[in-house]
Amino acid sequence: MSGIFYMSKEGLEKLQEELKYLKFVKRKEVARAISDAREKGDLSENAEYHAAKEEQGHVEAKIAEMETKLANARIMDDRQMDTSKANILSTVEVLNVKMNKKMTFTLVSEAEANLKENKLSVSSPIGKALLGSSVGAKVKALTPGGEMVFEVLNITA
Repeated sequence: MSGIFYMSKEGLEKLQEELKYLKFVKRKEVARAISDAREKGDLSENAEYHAAKEEQGHVEAKIAEMETKLANARIMDDRQMDTSKANILSTVEVLNVKMNKKMTFTLVSEAEANLKENKLSVSSPIGKALLGSSVGAKVKALTPGGEMVFEVLNITA
């Protein structure tokens, strides 16, 4: 997993906090669970030990992934963005043509995506379709639910 990760300042701070939690809290919890399971005897048939070792692998993999993202992260300054085209961190107001319903999305990195907050990943089908579009454009997104057509109404930083 390499390449540049464009993020907002808030997204970067959130990623740093999560990494800090994994490294300094979760890692210790898992180590304690492994130690406790080791004390119970025969490791070959100790399900608690194997589960804790598996969790340790997941935690270490997540830490490595997050460190790579942080090493390749670039903060986007939304005050200097060109609003003539939809970019990462753009807020895009669209009209779902089929449903005749207005929707607003903020295009973000995959790490910051959150549909409850209308933050849409630029690597999602709709995010990919909107990326680079301009006001007045009609874009098609191939989603798991079928093709969706959106008309771009407004783009802001």
